Amino acid sequence: MYFYQRIRDIREDSDLSQQQVADILNITRQQYQLYESGKREMPMHLFIELAKFYGVSLDYLAGLQKYRSK
Repeated sequence: MYFYQRIRDIREDSDLSQQQVADILNITRQQYQLYESGKREMPMHLFIELAKFYGVSLDYLAGLQKYRSK
């Protein structure tokens, strides 16, 4: 699984919109949409912020770990 699929899945599982996540990251919805669609690579500092927000490991977000545990 690619990271962009994982960040979409975890957002949807959390019942959040792209705009809500973009607001959390202090970026535009359009920027977030590019990350979530795999058209742009997400900078590491934003990736870390998402992991903190969702309470998951970076490995989980990157698709390297199957389960959400930290």
